Amino acid sequence: MRERLRRGEAAALAELYDRFASLAYGIAQRVLDDETATGQVTREVFATIWESPDRFDPRQSTMRAWIAGQAHQLAVSRLRQRAAGPETHAQVRAAATAARADYIVTAMPAPLREALELTRFQRQDYRQMAERLGINENEARRRLRLGLQLLSSAARYGAESAEAPEQPAHARERETR
Repeated sequence: MRERLRRGEAAALAELYDRFASLAYGIAQRVLDDETATGQVTREVFATIWESPDRFDPRQSTMRAWIAGQAHQLAVSRLRQRAAGPETHAQVRAAATAARADYIVTAMPAPLREALELTRFQRQDYRQMAERLGINENEARRRLRLGLQLLSSAARYGAESAEAPEQPAHARERETR
């Protein structure tokens, strides 16, 4: 796909857009809660792909995870631009945690994602999930536990960044010397 984009094939961009636009839009919407800004962020993600296809490195992540990360970064940046004050700082932190959770879910292995989707959105317990997926109950519990552990890292990340006070510039400069 990256090679096709490098050659300037518009069809390659159209395919990516068809596959991943709803992902980028959903992540941006969750962060921004503003349809106009969400649409702009989604367009910026795909404009970046078109203008600089080399920014994506398939050795680092999947295209899906990379697009999700780009949407998250651009949305949080947009939110910070319009932000001012402590109320908005809390909103940015909460939105960043939610978007990080979305990113974690999109990047996690399909079996773990499927386990979380069945239990969270379809309200199935681990026994029903095991039956539906054709796995034993221990494997169902393991997948659910691992998926929840990954998701909890999003909440821990948000709490850690909230606890760490921002240092003044002169203090940061001393640490780098």
